[in-house]
Amino acid sequence: MKQPFLGINITIGKYSDFIGAILGLINSETSSYVCVANVHMLVEASQDSQFADIVNGADICTPDGMPLVLGLKALCGLQQDRVAGMDLMPDLLQEAERCAISVFFYGGTQSMLDKTRQYVSLTYPNLVVAGMHSPPFRQLTTEEENEGVAMINASGAKVVFVALGCPKQEKWMHRMKGRISMPMIGIGGALPVMVGIQKRSPTWMQRLSLEWLFRLGQEPKRLFKRYTVTNSLFIGMLLNALLKQQFRIKKG
Repeated sequence: MKQPFLGINITIGKYSDFIGAILGLINSETSSYVCVANVHMLVEASQDSQFADIVNGADICTPDGMPLVLGLKALCGLQQDRVAGMDLMPDLLQEAERCAISVFFYGGTQSMLDKTRQYVSLTYPNLVVAGMHSPPFRQLTTEEENEGVAMINASGAKVVFVALGCPKQEKWMHRMKGRISMPMIGIGGALPVMVGIQKRSPTWMQRLSLEWLFRLGQEPKRLFKRYTVTNSLFIGMLLNALLKQQFRIKKG
């Protein structure tokens, strides 16, 4: 079940339900994709209707950021669990190891994938990694894209973890639906955090919706403009929606 929220449709339910639903997609060998939505993705969708259609076309769209969870409560009255990529990914890898589900990692630099292979071999020693691929950081040619599809489909993987960053990974997964014969999960920045390239914020910062501030402290040059703009736009969108809701209630 999905809940419309500021222009995107967010899947709702308990955290455990998301694990079960994704495993269901994997077990059914369904060509599908999962978006892990945060403020950045929501604002991108608000400014690009085609990208909004891509996000809303996802089989599952998880509420990754605490601002979305708090916004769902304020605007929709929902007590929604946070389903963050940084939690979802290790839990899914643990389930994949337990259930003998082979995985593929697509995206990121080669050095990050090397670090991922090392981390996975130590943390999930029985996990089957069917393949890893770091595509060029540019527009792929048709031939390169077709080769990538063939490589993933021939790998024996049952699920693809996509680390291309938002909105590139969502656009890629949308194009690949029906071509790649398994679920694709856009995990973005969760991979470098999981393997130790970046640190995750303390739990108290996560609970106070300040995880963005911790990330900003790690990458100020790259993230300052994004967070300044996107967070401000999100707050404005949410306040505007709340005011309209109150006006309708009073008018009614």
